[in-house]
Amino acid sequence: MKAMILEAVGSPLRPVERPDPLPGKGQLMLRMEACAVCRTDLHVCDGDLDSPKLPLVPGHEIVGIVEAVGEGIASSRIGQRVGVPWLGHTCGSCSFCRAGQENLCDRPQFTGYTRDGGFATHVVADAAYAFALDEQADPVALAPLLCAGLIGWRSLKKAGDGARIGIYGFGAAAHIIAQICRWQGREVYAFSRAGDDAARRFALSLGAVWAGSSDERPPVMLDAAIIFAPVGALVPAALKVVRKGGRVVCGGIHMSDIPAMPYALIWGERSVVSVANLTRGDAEEFFPVARQAGVRTHTTVYPLSDANRALDDLRAGRLSGAAVLTP
Repeated sequence: MKAMILEAVGSPLRPVERPDPLPGKGQLMLRMEACAVCRTDLHVCDGDLDSPKLPLVPGHEIVGIVEAVGEGIASSRIGQRVGVPWLGHTCGSCSFCRAGQENLCDRPQFTGYTRDGGFATHVVADAAYAFALDEQADPVALAPLLCAGLIGWRSLKKAGDGARIGIYGFGAAAHIIAQICRWQGREVYAFSRAGDDAARRFALSLGAVWAGSSDERPPVMLDAAIIFAPVGALVPAALKVVRKGGRVVCGGIHMSDIPAMPYALIWGERSVVSVANLTRGDAEEFFPVARQAGVRTHTTVYPLSDANRALDDLRAGRLSGAAVLTP
């Protein structure tokens, strides 16, 4: 197999060739068709997340074809197209797992962080965390749904049923969830970095009723806001434009420090919540919704060998939608 590996935090990925991985008990070995590039991959490579497995193959928005199965997995799964997300394994026995909150598992494993991921031609994954996907769909279009879509969906559920939803950071997750909001009949208010006219035009093209910079006030108060950008200063900014009783959802795995803010911003029963990982139940809900809503992902395709360029383009904000690697 070919892979792009991270050998030291902060260093570029290096191309290597290795023997194809073998699936263990309860696992599948996939031939990778596409792997989207997530901001979490940047956090892993840049050192914002502690103690990744090194050397590491990053990548956790994987679409692939099952080529081999391990002990305990039916051979009928060979040839199936599956998707592999960030949450790659849970213990099943901690208090969170027993309570149906596997996204908060005390002993989890994460694809492309604590185990090798999809910046490769082949990958091994737990069968229990590999979701069957539409075999007629474009694998490049499917790949961003495995994290940007799933985390966006969980964030939207946390935001509640309000009619007016603000979205801060109009990237891969935002462009998927904006389409679902419009399908649900909600109004989307998009916030981007000052001067990022391309992001605002992109948001409006997807049905946002208003788009402005993150330091602007929308024309109405919002029922909820979702923050996908890893910028802590956006929390008080979002609270300023959310109505009493509204909610601000932090959808990223990493965020810079939230600055001190007056209590008045949260008074009025406003709340701030975070979203952590995902559950298999989220996937069971989300993929049918994405199909019904007719979600169309906007992608820029890179060959696997150009993974560093894809990461640089994401880091620099040069992408609309999602970057996707193909072998």
